[in-house]
Amino acid sequence: MPQPHLRTVVVLAAGEGKRMKSTLPKVLHPLLGRTLLGHVLSAAAPLGADRTVVVVGHGADQVRAHLSEVAPDATPVLQAEQLGTGHAVRIALEAVPDGAGTVVVINGDVPLLRPETVGALVTAHEEAAAAATVLAAEVPDPTGLGRIVRDADGRLEQIVEERDADTTQRAIREINAGIYAFDAVRLREALGKLSTDNDQGEEYLTDVFGLLRSAGEPVAVHVAVDHVETLGCNDRVELATLRRLLRDRINEAWMRTGVSLLDPVTTWIDVTVALDRDAVVDQNTQLRGATVVGAGALIGPDVTLIDTIVGPAASVIRSHAVGAEVGAGATVGPYAYLRPAAQLAEKAKVGTFVEVKNSQIGAGAKVPHLTYVGDATIGEQTNIGAASVFVNYDGVNKHRTVIGSHARTGADNMFVAPVEVGDGAYTAAGSVIVDDVPAGAMGVARARQRNIEGWVVMRRAGTAAAEAAQRAHDAKDGQPAGDAKGASGATGAASHSEAIHGATETVGGASGAGDTATE
Repeated sequence: MPQPHLRTVVVLAAGEGKRMKSTLPKVLHPLLGRTLLGHVLSAAAPLGADRTVVVVGHGADQVRAHLSEVAPDATPVLQAEQLGTGHAVRIALEAVPDGAGTVVVINGDVPLLRPETVGALVTAHEEAAAAATVLAAEVPDPTGLGRIVRDADGRLEQIVEERDADTTQRAIREINAGIYAFDAVRLREALGKLSTDNDQGEEYLTDVFGLLRSAGEPVAVHVAVDHVETLGCNDRVELATLRRLLRDRINEAWMRTGVSLLDPVTTWIDVTVALDRDAVVDQNTQLRGATVVGAGALIGPDVTLIDTIVGPAASVIRSHAVGAEVGAGATVGPYAYLRPAAQLAEKAKVGTFVEVKNSQIGAGAKVPHLTYVGDATIGEQTNIGAASVFVNYDGVNKHRTVIGSHARTGADNMFVAPVEVGDGAYTAAGSVIVDDVPAGAMGVARARQRNIEGWVVMRRAGTAAAEAAQRAHDAKDGQPAGDAKGASGATGAASHSEAIHGATETVGGASGAGDTATE
């Protein structure tokens, strides 16, 4: 019985990327949900390779750490001294000495490469029983790229790096994409024959093709359908170009599945995001990480969602959310901030200038405006008054507040955790709630109000406020406004002296519905 065809993927990720001018290794720069290296590994994943080897060098520890997160089955191999691509592949194959079958080599900086293109290259290579196959592309401007040189019959003659090319060869627009498929046995033999007789003094992997052809081995070229897939990245300008191209690809794909993007140019969606049919994404919106948007949801304008789940028919407008869950039909914003573990149930509302962290907001509950909710549970159909603060931190530990269902809490409340407000309970405006409020009770926790009559005229004489107060007092007493001596006069001062010194307290208790917040 024939043995199954073995496949080994080798990703070249050892380069420093000097033109990036960064302490971060080039292959770790992010691009819409994955690093450059992550995109390459994703493109190769459908091959189902038996082994994946990643050659690391500059920033090796950082690259290894990243691999442990995104591709734990991959084997990192250190190229301590960068002596060329041929040298890198030789080191990689030493890590799989029993390797046979097909070896696929991919540069680590081609993030737009599609899995279908890699698969087509490998299929063509294996069906032709070629010793080596190179992925090529016809590009508008080949500057800086290796050229595919063919013979009179159109067969591959050699691959020439631009720095080693002559004038005629530099005019060729068919370029080497830096992606190859090799027969493992013949590749190993050829790698042992590489020299450093070139402008860079390095072992070029591309020289393997010339060696194999000279030995009478079949070599082939597979041309990519879209040259854009083969674009690499050497600096931040090119990285920005790749980001725009990938954005357009992602956005077009989502629109063709039934998602409306009202302004695709200002809409940035990571490759890891999922959207359902009839979702609408307005302008200036970023959807990142593991974000999921349900059917018919409205996102934007001016929204950033990171690792956030938005349910069907929900709405998020001019807001920022990280690690949050927004239930079906719920509304968020404008100008809301949902922090990790913020959970809104069906038809809940988080309104303007509201911040929610590690809290559950029940079905139909409302936190309309100017409020911080931290480490809390709010029951269904409850209304939280404006300008409320859930005081959850004692300087060492976080504590929890529980608000029951169908409760109505007053404006400008402080809930000092741990504390509970029962089902159907009310709290008066301006209260600092430090004790539990039983179900159905009215919680009042504020100082009594007292008015000191005449204080402004007596203590702020000569001010506009004092003059206004004097006019109001005179009008109340029936004295013509023109007869007033003014707040700075003796008459005004004397008229209120007794009131100031004999000020009395007035009782300002709870007054029912007027003490709860507006919705």
